[in-house]
Amino acid sequence: MNSFKKTLLVSISLLALSSPMSAQSSSEFIGKNTEKFDSELMTPEALWAMGRIGAYQVSPDGTKIVYQVSYYSVKQNKSHSVLYISNIDGTDKKQLTKSKQSESDAAWIEGGNRIAYLTGGQIWTMNPDGTDRKQLSVECEGIEGFKFSPDGKKIIIIKQIPSYASIQQRPLDLPKSTGLVINDMNYRHWDEYVETIPHPFVADVVNNDLLRLKDILEDEPYECPVKPFGGIEQIDWSKDGKTIAYTSRKKTGVEYATSTDTDIYLYNIETGETTNICKPAEYKEPEIDPSKSMANNPVNSKENLKNNPGYDMNPQYSPDGKYIAWQSMARNGYEADRNRLCVYDVQKGTKTYVTESLDTNVDAFVWSPTGRELYFTAVWHGTTQIYSTNLQGEVRKITDGQHDFGSLQVFFTNGATGNAKSSRSAKKSKRNKSAAQQILAERHSMSKAAELYLVNPSLDTQTAEQHTQITTENEHIYNQLSFGKVEERWCKTFDGKDMLYWVILPPNFDANKKYPTLLFCEGGPQSPVSQFWSYRWNFQIMAAHGYIVIAPNRRGLPGFGQEWLEAVSGDWTGGCMKDYLTAIDDACEKLPYVDKDKLGCVGASFGGFSVYYLAGHHDKRFKAFIAHDGAFNLESMYTDTEEAWFSNWEYDDAYWNKDQTDRAKNTYENSPHKFVDKWDTPILCIHGEKDYRINANQGFGAFNAARLRGIPAQLLLYPDENHWVLKPQNGILWQRTFFEWLDKWLK
Repeated sequence: MNSFKKTLLVSISLLALSSPMSAQSSSEFIGKNTEKFDSELMTPEALWAMGRIGAYQVSPDGTKIVYQVSYYSVKQNKSHSVLYISNIDGTDKKQLTKSKQSESDAAWIEGGNRIAYLTGGQIWTMNPDGTDRKQLSVECEGIEGFKFSPDGKKIIIIKQIPSYASIQQRPLDLPKSTGLVINDMNYRHWDEYVETIPHPFVADVVNNDLLRLKDILEDEPYECPVKPFGGIEQIDWSKDGKTIAYTSRKKTGVEYATSTDTDIYLYNIETGETTNICKPAEYKEPEIDPSKSMANNPVNSKENLKNNPGYDMNPQYSPDGKYIAWQSMARNGYEADRNRLCVYDVQKGTKTYVTESLDTNVDAFVWSPTGRELYFTAVWHGTTQIYSTNLQGEVRKITDGQHDFGSLQVFFTNGATGNAKSSRSAKKSKRNKSAAQQILAERHSMSKAAELYLVNPSLDTQTAEQHTQITTENEHIYNQLSFGKVEERWCKTFDGKDMLYWVILPPNFDANKKYPTLLFCEGGPQSPVSQFWSYRWNFQIMAAHGYIVIAPNRRGLPGFGQEWLEAVSGDWTGGCMKDYLTAIDDACEKLPYVDKDKLGCVGASFGGFSVYYLAGHHDKRFKAFIAHDGAFNLESMYTDTEEAWFSNWEYDDAYWNKDQTDRAKNTYENSPHKFVDKWDTPILCIHGEKDYRINANQGFGAFNAARLRGIPAQLLLYPDENHWVLKPQNGILWQRTFFEWLDKWLK
């Protein structure tokens, strides 16, 4: 019997503890899983039993850390987040919050004497030992994020306000009506209809109360933070507490849906004046034809690129307040453009790009406590490592190894912190001569979920063994499971280039046996196949089911230079598809344990599109396909997706234009739906009906086409999920269906 079919009764430890708001029974609390599993092989239940580390922050004196962990109950079909505190070395760990409601977003305040956090949509504070809990905010709409000013006397809070930019206000005399009167694009985004948008408010903190709440974007129909994933990291305080730097895309409707032009603004607390520091005051955007690729519009001319028409996000003031750093993309409409690190001189008004020597993206970043350099993460050759740069743009690699780093926080051993995730302000402390900079970072790999580690930035390039692990959240689970080995391989592409692909082997691997093998197709189309850990597309659970996984870094993925990254745009069915086939053919030829007669092909998003395309172009290599939330009909996709800038850039032209570029013609002529007549292999289609990025009609079309052709097919449909699968029971159903389908055709 396959391991996923085994019934694992995962018990959840129940804690009878009090809430800051009210008492409750222990059965309502979701806590850490402590069950012993009856199999050494990874199962869906084991994945969902793992605690997931979230936001964290080092205390101002550098001695403590407060961090968030989320646990999931399959039975209750929901999650619960709690806060922990420990010494900086991971010792003396204590659970701070044990209530019915989740607690999150912990931040040290009052010089480290108190901790602020969110629960029930409100801000609470407590002592570092969890005592003396007090409610600070009482906001009817609920608070989604907060950040205290450096002196603690003011606070920024994020909450939703009504938006009528695209959807008319509902008639007050028809309270039960469900119809929406829509007047413009951007009426829905990611998985929701846009009837509210987030705004930042500033308030005074007086006697444990918030007074004089002020919307800093008052009467502006623009969002801040930028949806769908932006948070408090998009906003920062100046060191004197007089100015707020924030991120916003000040557009609505068609302009919003077709543009990625997001800027950094400075809001003066005293005068209420706002200044755009990305563009000149007299800037006027060139006229844009939204049916033509932004790449060919005047907004991306060489002259206009000086005006920062692309993404500018996540401002952070330097510790001395002289500079603001942020992530910056050059071109408008290109969401996968290279993310550079820009440093703005507040006094001079000049910008310097300090990562130009590194031909890849800047991900998380943070100022050093001295303000003389910045630390950041970047992917290169399939792993995400920590780098530093000084203000002159001299880049140094700090870490190495088969893993990925995520968010960062830098601190002195006796104080002065910075945080790459939340960018929270930190009070400067006096440092003795023995004080040293340390980095606290989240690290994960294909074989281990996120844990927190200490990294010494003063050492030469460090391997994984030199990092000090601080948390061991899931060690009790890892100790019960066997994991497969992850190997790095390179092969030559059809045009003679070098391509990296990962090979994930089953646990207890026997090189004398042959194993069914899966080709993994990455999404994006420009997301890295690095050492990521996923709770759904998990390579170790695939390996545990007896499959070898081949995961190529085909052209279009970051970490191999901008030329390789951009090779996919306008050529979705060209070089990158050949790269997929090159990788699986190389594995079949060079790896004797790969069973070339039992190959499957799986992927999501652009990976799902890849599956649909390869279903008509695989020359009978594969015996089973699985496509999750993939694009099937590109003409339909062009106008169906809510973020129109994506198809605008990637397809080059609207499908109705008679003067299409050759790249656009090639894109539409090679849409997967035009090759269904060549489909000959069983296929499983998965889609969420709340996926507004790639609408569910794409999955319907693919499944229906397969069945009309007489091809064995199955559709796993989630009416309540978006581009991802977030609910525990839905996640387990996804895994079971996934492996039942593969086992049926490959075993």
